[in-house]
Formats: sequence, C-alpha cells, structure tokens
Amino acid sequence: MPGVTRVLVIDDDRMICQLLAEYLRPHGYEVSTAHTGHEGAALAISSQPDVVILDVMLPGLDGFGVLRRIRAQSGVPVLMLTSRGEERERIAGLDSGADEYVPKTFSHRELLARLNAVVRRARATNPGDVVEGGGFRLDSARRMVRYGETRLELTTAEFEILEALMRAGGRVLSREQLLQVASERVLEVSDRSIDVHISSLRRKMGDEKAARCVETVRSLGYRFRDAEEK
Repeated sequence: MPGVTRVLVIDDDRMICQLLAEYLRPHGYEVSTAHTGHEGAALAISSQPDVVILDVMLPGLDGFGVLRRIRAQSGVPVLMLTSRGEERERIAGLDSGADEYVPKTFSHRELLARLNAVVRRARATNPGDVVEGGGFRLDSARRMVRYGETRLELTTAEFEILEALMRAGGRVLSREQLLQVASERVLEVSDRSIDVHISSLRRKMGDEKAARCVETVRSLGYRFRDAEEK
C-alpha cells in the first residue's frame, strides 16, 4: 500500500503493543498505542487513525464499550482482538460494529493480511461515484451514506454490503457473494457474520420504512429495493 497508514493499537498488554509496532512499521504502518479503554476511545476519535486494532479485554472500559464510543462518532475500520474465540464473542464484536475479528492466537502474517484487507476496502473508492435509491444516497468517494437529510454512521463492512446491494439493481445477492464483497477474508468464516452486519445496518437506517429497503429473500440472500416497490 502506498504511503504510511496510521494504526492505533488499543491493548493493555504493552508487550503485544511493542511486538505489533515492531512488526507493522516495516510494512508501512505508523503505530500509536493506548493501554486503557477510556484512553483508546478518546484517541481513536481525536487522532483520526486510518485503522484501529482493539483488544476486547481492557481495564476500565472493555473493547465492546470502546467500539460503541468509536462508532458513535467515527466509521474508522476496527479489527478486534480477543484471547477467546467463541462464536458469541465474534458475533458480539461484529454486531457492535467491528470490521474484522481475530483471536490472539493469530500469526503476524495472518494479522497483517487481515489488516491490509480492512484498509484496502476502506480506501477502495471511485471519486464522484454516487448511487441513489429508496431515499438513500451513497457516495463512494466520500464513504458517506444519507437517508434523506440524516447521515448514517456505518462500519466499513456495512458500507460495502449496502453499496453492493444498491448497485445490484434489484438482483438478489447471496450471503457468499456479500461475504466476498464485504470481507475479502483470508480464512473461512461463517455466513452468519453477514446476517449480523445486515441486522446492524437495518438498525442504523433509522425507521422501519428505510429498513425494508434491505429485503431478505428466503433461502437465497438479500436484495435492495425501494420501500414503496410492489
């Protein structure tokens, strides 16, 4: 990736922070760190990094609380780390707005691949490319979505899913297709993550009429349609 990418690592384990900084810097990342939840949330909002690596287990304010604070004000890509790999934690992380979720048993190469993919998705924009429908206006260049006059604060994955559905022209997209568009995962993951992102996206749309624009097509996947469409 050209240039320097600013990454904020929020983890109370200072050794892990140091090891990540030493590994990521030669790969084009400028690394800053925070060691408590409150400090990390404040830095993620004030310093506007390009991507955040966030530990779940933090003193004072846990990773889910940090993520909620970040998502209230920022759509910065967030990759969550945990020492435990239970499905319920992964789903909780994705449901809270995480873009990726990696157990702490990761290899450095795996983490780098996932981090690169998250950053690449966030930067993959087409200037001036706007798509509209159902009262929504999605601007790829500015990474912005509005419903009427209201701006939606979406995660990178939620944005990519909504964009794919809006550009599909009413066609149904399977979970597998959406997973490929929204994730570019280097390892196999469950289609359940797409359902979690869709659920979160619908909540952020603000009202029932808007949420109906993302329609579930049973046994097939999802499609986008105008809420007034018959």
